[in-house]
Amino acid sequence: MSENLVKFVYLGIGSNLGNRKKNIENAKSRLIQRDIKLLQSSSYYETPSWPNSKYPKYLNIVLRISTSFHQVKLLKICKKIEKSLGRKKAPKNSPRVCDIDILDYANKQTNKGIKLPHPEMHKRNFVIFPLFEINKNWVHPISQKNIKKIIFSLSNKDIRSIKLL
Repeated sequence: MSENLVKFVYLGIGSNLGNRKKNIENAKSRLIQRDIKLLQSSSYYETPSWPNSKYPKYLNIVLRISTSFHQVKLLKICKKIEKSLGRKKAPKNSPRVCDIDILDYANKQTNKGIKLPHPEMHKRNFVIFPLFEINKNWVHPISQKNIKKIIFSLSNKDIRSIKLL
């Protein structure tokens, strides 16, 4: 597959430090500046921080984008944007200004330079609910479960703890 073919990708963006909404909007603007086309954006969803609910609450969205960048190049761009918005090296699951995850890249499975689809995405309410909002027919590339089945497999706590803003 040639590098310049357009791929459809789902990105998750989250923030739980500072002006969370502004951080996410800035991340979206910087993606656009990098020639990444935003096709759809979910509403904002708020969830307790995980695994430590004492941290500030997260605000999350999911984007559907189109890009001609290879998945590893896209990952590098996302990491640069996180840094430019003030993300610092910190222990895993620490609060952060901005977190951008590639959730699903052209429905591909790979472990080369990046694990795709995102290995934990099907367990995360803050990914599954906004993804469902923008694509009710999405199917997990590995399990082949449709998104409705994935939602029903979430715990009651996960279903109750997410708030549409």
